[in-house]
Amino acid sequence: MKQYLLSTASAVLIAGSAFATDGVPSEIASEGTFKAPPYSPYANRNLPERPLWGDTHLHTGLSLDAGAFGNTLLPDTAWRFAKGEQVISSTGQPVRLARPLDWMVLTDHTDLMGFAPDLQAGKPGVLADPKGREWYEGYSKGGEAAGKSAFDLITNFSQGTLPELLLESYSPGADAFSFTWEHIVDAAEDHNEPGVFTAFIGFEWT
Repeated sequence: MKQYLLSTASAVLIAGSAFATDGVPSEIASEGTFKAPPYSPYANRNLPERPLWGDTHLHTGLSLDAGAFGNTLLPDTAWRFAKGEQVISSTGQPVRLARPLDWMVLTDHTDLMGFAPDLQAGKPGVLADPKGREWYEGYSKGGEAAGKSAFDLITNFSQGTLPELLLESYSPGADAFSFTWEHIVDAAEDHNEPGVFTAFIGFEWT
């Protein structure tokens, strides 16, 4: 009888070791208790079930740097490209992503927003300034001349020596700046598809 009582107590102690004081099974103590693989493969699983792929830094031809170096594509094309559509690049090549993105933030630069397309088009407001005309002529020649114009433009921007007329025309409060920002917002709204593709409205503060 004593042997039986001892065995029962031992069994209770062994079984009880797998439980916390509140009766909930202890993960550490229960490891190795069952020889068969768990029937619930999702228990304790912490791997991402559905990773979503995106891009947080993309410029179009609206940005000073990208536009000055030859990017002529605008937000609508960038969004279609991100969603997996085939588009024609600034160099005339057909391009398409191997895998469409799930989300993207289009982050054109805040400073001189909208200046690059007007420079490429040779708008009167740009050509009215001697420096603007110089940059346009260099850009129009292409090749090394275009590269020199782009670097000179960015150098003047970074050193705060841009012509006052151009700076005022493409800063917050100016019509060109406001028009460009509205374009960016509208394009993101048009391409946002809840549950399918997320188009974030964004910018890069320079």
